[in-house]
Amino acid sequence: MKILQACESDLKEILSLQYAAYRSEAELLNKPDIPPLTQTLADLQAEFDKQIFLKTVDNTGKIVGSVRFFSEGDTVYVGKLIVHPEFQNRGIGTNLLLEVEKIFPNKRYELFTSNKSRKNISLYERLGYKIFAEKIIAKDLTFVYLEKR
Repeated sequence: MKILQACESDLKEILSLQYAAYRSEAELLNKPDIPPLTQTLADLQAEFDKQIFLKTVDNTGKIVGSVRFFSEGDTVYVGKLIVHPEFQNRGIGTNLLLEVEKIFPNKRYELFTSNKSRKNISLYERLGYKIFAEKIIAKDLTFVYLEKR
């Protein structure tokens, strides 16, 4: 497995990976139309123009993980850490987050997830992230914001 910076030609494959990775989140939330599952290639292109995308590739070159992020001031905002369901629990997500920290060392890192995503929260806390805020998005949806300093 290798972590590389993604290029524009990877976006279609990353979007497909995103759809596969977020299905379980949609089921957990009982919401089939969460934004990561309705995002279009044009939406992803707009994000790509403003953020850094990393990808993890297996030995065949298939993209099995990805993360996107950007730095603003002293904070790095991390978004859509995704790993293909068949490759989860192999350290890919951990390695992607650690790579973000290598690219932007000595910064504050911030991300968010659903309060129902216990597995994600556990991963982030294992890596030193701490919950600093919660925001009710809808009656049955609360986002948990985590930071690492």
